[in-house]
Amino acid sequence: MSPVSVVIPAKNEQDSIGPLLASLRQVLPDCEILVVDDGSSDATARVATESGARVIRHPVSRGNGAAVKSGARQARHPVVVFMDGDGQHDPRDVPRLIARLQEGYDMVVGCRARGMHAGTFRWLANALYNRLASWMTGTPIPDLTSGFRVARTENFREFLPLLPNGFSYPTTSTMAFLRAGYGVAFEPVEVSRRQEGTQSHIRPLLDGGRFLLIIFRVATLYAPLKLFTPLSAALFVAGIGYSTYTLTVLSRFTNFGALLFVTALLVFLIGLVSEQITALMYKR
Repeated sequence: MSPVSVVIPAKNEQDSIGPLLASLRQVLPDCEILVVDDGSSDATARVATESGARVIRHPVSRGNGAAVKSGARQARHPVVVFMDGDGQHDPRDVPRLIARLQEGYDMVVGCRARGMHAGTFRWLANALYNRLASWMTGTPIPDLTSGFRVARTENFREFLPLLPNGFSYPTTSTMAFLRAGYGVAFEPVEVSRRQEGTQSHIRPLLDGGRFLLIIFRVATLYAPLKLFTPLSAALFVAGIGYSTYTLTVLSRFTNFGALLFVTALLVFLIGLVSEQITALMYKR
């Protein structure tokens, strides 16, 4: 197997990063390991350095996506692996993901089973993302938000300006690859529980609004008209229904009926413009 680069975003993962890197070295002895320390307040950077990784430090936390982008920019090999630093991802799965990539794909995502998601809220949110993304792309997407993935470095770098600095980089990168016509495969993997002493940096209750925003971001990122056209059609049908009622019962056409028709037209035009902007974003 040719050498690959492994990018591991980490924040306060001093207890898990050492064992993870040791296991990774056993599986991929020749790989380049880049640990991006995203403003940790513990000894994550020191432990990673002592374990033989090249450490990229963010003085302050910029977000998981920003850490991934920093690592991707400095990766030296044509294939890059992304995995979390909390010990949930098993390095033994990496060769299998790389093997799928060598079949001709441009990205291979480590797909988690239902019981492997952290908590009911996270599973429900991820299930909603998967259904939305599958509908938008016309491609079955079993796991849109998995951070365990392998990609061709050159292709991944094309979309760095699109990737957010927060936790939705897996969502955006998957949709971007599909939109650009790249091959994306999903390979089942097992995800372990977080190692003792580590905790998730996602706050389900406080981040609920952000998750909702991600849903709309996914829709507008891939095919805006699939989002705006049904909304425009619903407003148009409502306008017809309301105008029919007022003309029949009140014998007049009301301002609200006109508002519904105008809003339906505006929503459709916004979707049309968004579609053109999206096409320009993916212009090679």
